[in-house]
Amino acid sequence: MIAVTVVLLIALLALSIPVAASLGLLGLILDQAFSVFPLRLATGEVAWAASTDFILVAIPMFILLGEILLRSGIAQRMYAAMSHWLSWLPGGLMHSNVGACTMFSAVCGSSVATAATIGTLAVGEIERQRYNERMFLGTIAAGGTLGILIPPSINMIVYGVLTQTSIPQLYLAGIVPGLILAGLFMLTVLIACTLRPVWGGAPLRTDWSARLRSLPDLLPPLLIFAVIIGSIYTGWATPTESAGVGVLAALALAALRRQVSIAMLRQVIEGTMRTTAMIMAILIAASFLNFVLNGIGLTAAVEGWVLGLGLSPTATLVAIILFYLVLGMFMESLTMMVATVPIITPVIVSLGFDPVWFGVLIMLLVETAMITPPVGINLYVVQGVRTRGQLHDVIIGTLPFLIALLAMIVLLVVMPSLAVWLPQSVAG
Repeated sequence: MIAVTVVLLIALLALSIPVAASLGLLGLILDQAFSVFPLRLATGEVAWAASTDFILVAIPMFILLGEILLRSGIAQRMYAAMSHWLSWLPGGLMHSNVGACTMFSAVCGSSVATAATIGTLAVGEIERQRYNERMFLGTIAAGGTLGILIPPSINMIVYGVLTQTSIPQLYLAGIVPGLILAGLFMLTVLIACTLRPVWGGAPLRTDWSARLRSLPDLLPPLLIFAVIIGSIYTGWATPTESAGVGVLAALALAALRRQVSIAMLRQVIEGTMRTTAMIMAILIAASFLNFVLNGIGLTAAVEGWVLGLGLSPTATLVAIILFYLVLGMFMESLTMMVATVPIITPVIVSLGFDPVWFGVLIMLLVETAMITPPVGINLYVVQGVRTRGQLHDVIIGTLPFLIALLAMIVLLVVMPSLAVWLPQSVAG
């Protein structure tokens, strides 16, 4: 049963069938092959239950928030301000790429949107400032992955819904690892450009007067982040309601800058609808597949098989990490989550691991998948923004940052307190 499921899923995705259709079709095939009862008759009920969960309203809200920041020019001014403050380091604007991705991640919730936004703003500087192109592109692809680790995160919402884990606790758990990972990315740039100064390009000329004048452009993302996170932990709003509050704050800031227009709002709404429809279709199909997997006993079979191996909890965790690293090479990140998390998480929890900590680990593994060829989505996003050259330039540029991500995974396994300390402190 396990072998048939894995082979069918890989075959359907290899045929370039859309992800949502692949998951739904796999559920129908498994139902026909292994179920005594016609589970497909519950499709409507499962789809209704999956699409009416109140917490899922946060997904279009955070997508809408990111679109407003992009279309209103707030993101562009944020990047320019970040360049004044970080470009003096060896590596220049490559540090600004990571810093801007970190700040945009704190209000966007999407890795793809983060990479696309910062990439659009930054790629023109490669030739202008004579940077090493591969390394520069790598900072954008890797920095973009922070969008699903630093709260608010759409993938954390998906994980919380799939595993019934507290989303506010997941948000808190992602803050410290996210900032440490951003620091590791910047350290990677620092080491590379110290060893090879020519990679750092021409230094950007700035002074303290320009830095101080740019400070107001850093305030909007910080203000929105404070509104979203503050409203959750002061008890004023749920995670879903906080997303709506963040949208209102973004619209107010855009209006203050006289950037709101009918054309701008049309672009924002269209972009939000396209992305939301894609994510919800995947979630509905994945919910039906998970219903079938539970109905035919596959979830319990996988848990029993893993526990029956007799491995220690640590050895089992290492095997699961290796499984995700390999799977991430061939499967789109959101698909990988919704197809595996409902099966793997019960095994991890039964071994005594914290589901909140495991959620952060999953985010790191998904981040790794996003810049791992041949399917790493951020590689294609950055190449699409670049509009010239070969994809292998982006792949080579991300390799040092893959090492940084693997180091962060090891660090989180060795020191689980990096993730659980903050939520436990707030809860206690």
